[in-house]
Amino acid sequence: MRSVVLTKGVPDFSSGQVSFDEDGHLERGKTPTVMNPNDKQALRAALQAKVRHGGRVSLASMGPPSYAEVLQEGMEDVYADDLYLFSDREMGAADTWATGITLATGIEHMDEDPDLIIAGFKTADGETGHTGPQTDWCFDINETFDDRPLITHVISYELDPDEGRVRAKRLVEGGVSEIETVEADLPAFIVTDGEFEVNYRKADHRLRYKDLREETQERAAEFGEYLDGGDMEPTDWEHFRMWNHEELNLDPDFIGLDGSPTIVAGVDPIPKAPSEREATTVDPRDDEAMEAVFEEMADYAAGD
Repeated sequence: MRSVVLTKGVPDFSSGQVSFDEDGHLERGKTPTVMNPNDKQALRAALQAKVRHGGRVSLASMGPPSYAEVLQEGMEDVYADDLYLFSDREMGAADTWATGITLATGIEHMDEDPDLIIAGFKTADGETGHTGPQTDWCFDINETFDDRPLITHVISYELDPDEGRVRAKRLVEGGVSEIETVEADLPAFIVTDGEFEVNYRKADHRLRYKDLREETQERAAEFGEYLDGGDMEPTDWEHFRMWNHEELNLDPDFIGLDGSPTIVAGVDPIPKAPSEREATTVDPRDDEAMEAVFEEMADYAAGD
C-alpha cells in the first residue's frame, strides 16, 4: 500500500512578519512558514493506512527550499518513509491551477504509482479548496491515473486492499449536515475534511503505531541534522528528493506565475480595529481589588 500526501507551508500569521512584493505576491522566502493546519488530517489519514495495512507513506510539496523543514515536521507527525520537494524559481507565484500541474507531474515521476493520494481540504493562505481536486484533474489531462476516483470531505475511511476498494464517509453540508457513505476502486484520490478522525480499534494497530513512532522520529532527527548544515546536502539524503522543473520535464509557460490564470489585483493590509472597551489591571495580591472583581462577576455567574 503506497500513499502520497500533499502538504504545503503557509505563512505563520501569528508572527506578524508576512511579506508581499510590489505586485501583491507573497514573498515566501521572507515569511516564516508553518505546515498548513488542514494538511495534518491528510497526513494522519495516510498514517492510518500504513498502520493497518503496512506499506509506504510519502510526503510531497511544491515550494522554496525552506519547505524542507515543513516536510521534516510532517515526517515527525506521521512517520513518513520519504519526502519529495518540487522547487525552483520557475514554480514561484503559482496559483492553484499551476500548482496542480506541478504536483501531478511530480507524482508521476515517483518510482511507484500510489494507491492513495491524499490532500487536505484547504490552505490557510488561500482558502480556495482547489488544489486537491485540480491536482486530480491534471492527472486526467496528462492521461495518467485517468480512472482514479476523487472523494472529497472525507471524515473517515476503510480500505480493503485484497478487493482493491475504499469505503469512505464524507460530510455533505446543505440545509443540514449529512454523512454520505461512498465506495470506490483503488487507486483513489481523497480530500480529507477538517472533521477527519483516525480510529485504531485493535491492540496490534496501537502497538504498530508506537513502533513506527520510534523508528521514524530517529529518521526525522537525522534529516534535521542535514538541514542544519551537516556534511551532506539534503538532496543526497536517501529519504529526500528535490526536483526542479527541468528534472520533471515541465514547460515554464505552464507552471509558476506564467502558467497561472489568476491575477492578483492588489493586497491591502487589514487594519487592527481600535479597542472600544476599557480595561482595568488588577493585582491578584490586592485583596480589596479582587473582591471588587468577584462582586462584578457575581450577577453573571448567577445567570442574570
